[in-house]
Amino acid sequence: MRSSFSVDEQQRIDAAIAEVERSTTADLDIMVTRASDHYSLYPLVWAGCGALLLGGLATLFRADLSGRTLILIELSALIVLTPLLDWLPIRLCLIPTRVKRTHARQLGRREFDAHFPGDGFSRKRILFFVSLGEHYVEIIADHDTHARVPADAWNKIAHDFVAAVKVGHVADGLIAAIGSCGALLSTHYPGIGDDQDHLR
Repeated sequence: MRSSFSVDEQQRIDAAIAEVERSTTADLDIMVTRASDHYSLYPLVWAGCGALLLGGLATLFRADLSGRTLILIELSALIVLTPLLDWLPIRLCLIPTRVKRTHARQLGRREFDAHFPGDGFSRKRILFFVSLGEHYVEIIADHDTHARVPADAWNKIAHDFVAAVKVGHVADGLIAAIGSCGALLSTHYPGIGDDQDHLR
């Protein structure tokens, strides 16, 4: 996540997370990634198709081309197109939306299990997962928290974050989302200090 934000933005995000940690006994983690997969096969496949297409067009207009010349044309096209299509913004455009969402969802689930291993359903835990390249946002919660908090509440937080991203305020949107998640968590799982105040 750190590479996605400036030093000042990262400090503000860290402060927002620390505030949530003080207000609830639940665990909140944040993951922001540029992309959920390298999708390394797609640029090569598309470059190969482009090279074959170019070779076909060349023979269409120049039927007298030798086989060696045709191979050189296709190889040159492959060499040029592969790094061009491997540029992340272009690469992500080549991939079907369903494939991107599937990869993002799978990574989110793996990260949820990796960030909170070992104690199963006993811990109250939330992962706010963002995959920028796939335009994918998901709030993943343990079963108990998912049952306590209506899905509409998580959906609103995600929707507000997406709205902030669309106007270029990624860090501000993330900080607001962290605060909103913290407010929900502190309601259902107040911090130890809050519990003591309630007992007085």
